[in-house]
Amino acid sequence: MARLLRSIRDVKNVVWFTADTHYTAAHFYNPAKARFTEFSPFWEFMSGPLHAGTFGPSQTDDTFGIEVVYQKHCTLPNMAPSEGLQFFGDVRIDAKTREMSVVLRDLTGAALFTKTLDPA
Repeated sequence: MARLLRSIRDVKNVVWFTADTHYTAAHFYNPAKARFTEFSPFWEFMSGPLHAGTFGPSQTDDTFGIEVVYQKHCTLPNMAPSEGLQFFGDVRIDAKTREMSVVLRDLTGAALFTKTLDPA
């Protein structure tokens, strides 16, 4: 991962979308708070799957300066989809401003977290 991040450090506005995580989260990776610092800051948005057992996040470490900005997950492992803790994301890019808005949503479609990123 360090080699990949180092190789794209001059690329602006890197965003990662991660699925099949069994919970939802927004993470900001900040080299100023990391042990490995040879990369540009980036966002990661996680959600899904829509119909599977739920799990919570693993322990984080400071290798890449992760900041858990938002997360929602189950209280018990492998809760059934009928418990309603299923999540998905919605991404839109405004044609005029080129701003990208990411919305993390629950099973009903309700917005749980929204982040708008400006273009570089």
